[in-house]
Amino acid sequence: MSDPLTEVVKLLQPRAAFANPISGRGDWAVRFSAYGQPSFCIMLAGSCLLAVDGHEAVTLSAGDFVLLPTTPAFTISSLSPAAPVHLDPNAVGKQGELRYGDRTGEADMRSLGGAFLFDAADPKLLVSLLPELVHVQGSMRLAQLVRMVGEEYTEQSPGHEFMLSRLVEMMLIEAMRSTTSGNAPSGLLRGLSDERLAPALKQMHARIDHTWTVAQLAALAALSRSAFFDRFTRIVGVAPMEYLLAWRMEIARDLLRRKGLGIAQVAERVGYASTSTFSTAFSRHVGQSPRQYARSGLPASR
Repeated sequence: MSDPLTEVVKLLQPRAAFANPISGRGDWAVRFSAYGQPSFCIMLAGSCLLAVDGHEAVTLSAGDFVLLPTTPAFTISSLSPAAPVHLDPNAVGKQGELRYGDRTGEADMRSLGGAFLFDAADPKLLVSLLPELVHVQGSMRLAQLVRMVGEEYTEQSPGHEFMLSRLVEMMLIEAMRSTTSGNAPSGLLRGLSDERLAPALKQMHARIDHTWTVAQLAALAALSRSAFFDRFTRIVGVAPMEYLLAWRMEIARDLLRRKGLGIAQVAERVGYASTSTFSTAFSRHVGQSPRQYARSGLPASR
């Protein structure tokens, strides 16, 4: 059966747009203005404080992974912070190691901080799945991934860019797995954590070309139609058929970026027997006809 989280990551096609080694020594603090795009921090050694606007400060330690889907303004500092230095995240870019605090001596904190670039789907797809601040700690699997990322950046071995892109994908999946139903926003993650909705969601993703009805999906969830509709809408955030339409359009957008697939083929793969019906639905959802979208010059999927 198709795994929904794998499908989401494949559609996003994430890679690190940039990642800077960051180190600190002594007392220091840096204040970043809002960035607005997904960013991350991987703690390699030592500890520091992260205070994201609107959230309580958290302590980051070696092996921790932080994901900020929209990256509001935040302050990162030593455990005994100094007056913060203000920086613009758009001006940082990939410029080598950033050193905070004392410039000499061995660092007592080392991390990697950077931003994601998604080659395909809109980053809003990620934002819709996760809370504003994802802090994963105490995960042996994640600690192993963090160590591997650090090794790839340090050693710069042949093929390291490909390896890093795959490690980023795995860290995103781990971040999504770690998000509990209590702090995840309405959406796929909360739906998959619900024992009644999960079977229906998995079947919707596995058989996207099937002519699903609310009654069929309710039967998979072992609920009445009304109970299923209300539960799905409350937990996932949209009505069942609206969710199915949105996912079909995401798949269609991805397929249209591929070379060699005609509109009729795409329509059939996402459950439309009529090309005209598909074209009408796609145009309403995306704002362009399938033909216009396919010719818009967006990068092809991997």
